[in-house]
Amino acid sequence: MIRRPNRVQSAALCYRKGAQGKEVLLITSRERGRWILPKGWPINGLDGAGTAAQEAWEEAGVKPAKVNKKSVGQFHYEKTLGNGASAPVEANVYSIEVDKLEKAYPEVSERKRNWMPAAKAAELVEEPELKAILRDF
Repeated sequence: MIRRPNRVQSAALCYRKGAQGKEVLLITSRERGRWILPKGWPINGLDGAGTAAQEAWEEAGVKPAKVNKKSVGQFHYEKTLGNGASAPVEANVYSIEVDKLEKAYPEVSERKRNWMPAAKAAELVEEPELKAILRDF
């Protein structure tokens, strides 16, 4: 059997310096309401880090202070597509230091967002490789 190659997405690991140390931002998925990173398919004219920053804006209202161009890691998961089929996805993760969160952004009515320590975020996400990235962050 021939296996299709993984589809590629860019994910945003948004962080800030909080009172208790570094905090990361998780958002809820639209379908099941599970905790995830903002992420999306490649955007024409943007590199992986630029795509991650754009997705962070659309899905979480993030205004970045700094977008790191080098990926901090990658994780794999099965994405359920609009037609009900699933596809393997490789998500490259880019860290983004957050300047501020806007109250109005494209998906404000579709998602929740929450700041938390990276260790807590690692407990809440489902993907084992993403758990490891968050624990190491």
